[in-house]
Amino acid sequence: MKKGRDTTPPSCAACDLEVAGRICMSAEGAGSKGCPTLTRREILIEANKEYEDPKVREFARQASIQESECYANRDQRPYVLQPTKTRIVEICEFAKKMGYKRLGLAFCIGLVNEAGIVEDILKIHGFEVVSVLCKAGRTPKREIGLKEKETIFRGMDEAMCNPIYQAKLFNHEKTEFNILLGLCVGHDSLLFKYSEAPVTVLAAKDRVTGHNPLAAIYLSASYYAKIKKPELL
Repeated sequence: MKKGRDTTPPSCAACDLEVAGRICMSAEGAGSKGCPTLTRREILIEANKEYEDPKVREFARQASIQESECYANRDQRPYVLQPTKTRIVEICEFAKKMGYKRLGLAFCIGLVNEAGIVEDILKIHGFEVVSVLCKAGRTPKREIGLKEKETIFRGMDEAMCNPIYQAKLFNHEKTEFNILLGLCVGHDSLLFKYSEAPVTVLAAKDRVTGHNPLAAIYLSASYYAKIKKPELL
């Protein structure tokens, strides 16, 4: 960053401007301090160059088309958002747009019933499915240095979640698009890192809210206010 430039780290989440009046939404809009649209032009140019790759460009194009198609009656004026499609429908439609035939499904053993339903739905839509649960391979947690007191079921040779194995199995099976269903925090990150095919998330794990992580956010000013008080967690 050249001298005199704003070196404030981007913090779009803290921007207090009305959405419609933000520079990222309108050419006549404004930006708050550290606004990356205004202060990180060199990086924006660098990022946009990536779309010159035909495969990246087509992936992004289809993703944006899919985004638009999730809303009905877009010809109405003035337009009011009218969402119509669930996440699972979106995933199926996007995969078809991309011409994918072979999908990977990485899931947590705690969502084995849900995974069975998801696999059935994907097959009904005409996809081949390679599904791998987190405990596949039965690698003991002691292999990564866990002590007994750090395991869940103490006194047992507890199997670790193995997202690297899940990802490498997908790579071996030549899946074209991988779907993540409820992997643990951190385990999901490793799957993203080691998967050669693009990965999307159907559902994020949240053991307390029935895998609806935003429930705690929605209730952070009322019933779950303790989330803002780390000393109480």
